[in-house]
Amino acid sequence: MPSPPPIKRTMNAMTRTAIHTDDAPAAIGPYSQAIKHGTQVFCSGQIALDPTTGDLVTGSVEIETRQVLKNLHAVLQAAGANWEHVVKTTIFLRDLADFQAVNAIYAECFETEPPARATVQVAALPKGVAVEIDAIAIVETTP
Repeated sequence: MPSPPPIKRTMNAMTRTAIHTDDAPAAIGPYSQAIKHGTQVFCSGQIALDPTTGDLVTGSVEIETRQVLKNLHAVLQAAGANWEHVVKTTIFLRDLADFQAVNAIYAECFETEPPARATVQVAALPKGVAVEIDAIAIVETTP
């Protein structure tokens, strides 16, 4: 049986822009650090990589979480966004027992009106890290 034809996707005359900053780790696969479409910013998951050296920042889940949030913030800024623009995050944990420690550090970024969020335990994360976080933000202006 022949394969169906590929689906043609259009974006209603809005541009889809890949976001890149040297202040966050380069993608370790075929993805962008973020995609901005109109006023929406879709940030890929960040792990605790040092953007300068490419090395993992390790020592504890707290240390990893701080680096993850630093990386995510750099990507948001490159897209013209900040923590107050974030409307949704997902936290991926290797061990749900780390929830309270990660949550305490995460809360420092969202002191008032935190975004919607899901937190899930996963079997494994890239490079064996303990935590990965992604985000969706809405900015007020288009590029």
